[in-house]
Amino acid sequence: MRRLMVTGGAGFIGSNFVRWTLETYPDAYVLVYDKLTYAGNLDNLKDVAERFQGRYAFIRGDICDARAVREAIRAHRIEAIVNFAAESHVDRSLMEPGSFVQTDVFGTYVLLEAARAFGLRYHQVSTDEVYGEVLEGASTERDPLMPRSPYSASKAGADLLCLAYFTSFGVPVTITRGSNNIGPYQYPEKFVPLCITNAIDDEPLPVYGDGQQMRDYQYVLDHCEGIDLVLRRGQPGEVYNLGTGISTPNLEVAKRILDLLGKPYSLIRLVPDRPGHDRRYALDISKIVALGWRSRHTLDEALEKTVRWYVENEWWWRKIKSGEYREYYRRQYAERLARSRPAFSG
Repeated sequence: MRRLMVTGGAGFIGSNFVRWTLETYPDAYVLVYDKLTYAGNLDNLKDVAERFQGRYAFIRGDICDARAVREAIRAHRIEAIVNFAAESHVDRSLMEPGSFVQTDVFGTYVLLEAARAFGLRYHQVSTDEVYGEVLEGASTERDPLMPRSPYSASKAGADLLCLAYFTSFGVPVTITRGSNNIGPYQYPEKFVPLCITNAIDDEPLPVYGDGQQMRDYQYVLDHCEGIDLVLRRGQPGEVYNLGTGISTPNLEVAKRILDLLGKPYSLIRLVPDRPGHDRRYALDISKIVALGWRSRHTLDEALEKTVRWYVENEWWWRKIKSGEYREYYRRQYAERLARSRPAFSG
């Protein structure tokens, strides 16, 4: 599989996967197919376009457009599809759930039909959120799906569609369900880059509820390596969890970010929680470990690299936070911050 079509490749995880693939495989050719919605950003691939001429191409397109998808596959002689394309932020799914169903479910159907027609390998990038709230233990790949937000429900629907296409039509599908990613080029609406960029500017860090929601944070390049392993060596029709296997409270993550930046804990503000906010996610990663993968970074190492990247790349995130993001931030946090309370004093 030398010639890959990476849908959503201008987004956070997708762009990191594209860069990682081209650096790792000298004979790889990658076509990025991306609609360039608010979180898709060609700045994420600026260095890729400069460094890998002849091995990289970009098409602006919608995965829901079946004709455009098939034309791209045919023109670039694609051998495998890796689908990162998705509406991906839970908070936004509560504001406009319809777009999540359209992109995450119908778009996946279009890609699966294309994979079926052209005889392609297909990999679906999913999320640990499809398992829903996990108060005890850890989710295995055989656990029932219990999504609790429009985002996670749309991703669960896409996963089930992928498995149905394997069983019904023999499409060689694999799925990875990843935990929370952090690292370069993550849109600053997500918790970690929101905390980092706000802290740099001495602005409040809004933390939902009591901040004790447990998340497994993994470094994005570790996730990319795991996806590649499953794409090339995973068993068709199988699902693989990808994470560190260690969950940490959001409040603790915010504190570690402030420590790295030398900022006071008084910046942390506890704000009213969002509806249906899952208390805890936890993944059993024994299946992917048996395939030969394990996360290379501890949480502290991942946070240190991530914080350093945002400190050194203000050119990237400042123009994002001055655009559409400002209205989103106002809608999401203005009232909550007005009703917030400090997590710590001093």
